[in-house]
Amino acid sequence: MKDNIILIGMPGVGKSTIGVILAKEAGYQFVDADLLIQQRERKLLKEIIAENGVDGFLSIENQVNASIDVERSVIATGGSAVYGQEAMDHFKEMGHVVYLKCSYPVLRRRLSDLRDRGVVLKDGQTLRDIYEERRVLYEKYADIIVEEEEKGIEETLRQVMEQLKKYNDMI
Repeated sequence: MKDNIILIGMPGVGKSTIGVILAKEAGYQFVDADLLIQQRERKLLKEIIAENGVDGFLSIENQVNASIDVERSVIATGGSAVYGQEAMDHFKEMGHVVYLKCSYPVLRRRLSDLRDRGVVLKDGQTLRDIYEERRVLYEKYADIIVEEEEKGIEETLRQVMEQLKKYNDMI
């Protein structure tokens, strides 16, 4: 049964912030996939990336995400979750995938030190590079796209909930 809500999007779009509030409003549990990865590995995301490299981290992220087994939950994923085919197939089966979309200029203003934040960047990659690369994947997997450009948390939340109400089995 598709009774979960999975939030995808770039770092800095508010997946965790919106996710917590959405879970409260819907009476759902909240799951932060990045925290699950850190718990399993007993390390911060940036430490996992430093020790395992980008590909090693993505493999760990895919395994953890593909093993999430919850009901009536809002799941905030890491921005790189869309690189994991197995995980994204799993998410599509277990819920509705919501892409919180934001333009590059707004993201650039919101994000400062990407590596310190635990963002997956290959050598030489810029924020613009990963934005362009991931945008295609976010759109591919999304059941719902919510433009959160210049919107506050309340307005973004309202739009997410309105879109989810179109699905009879959701909130």
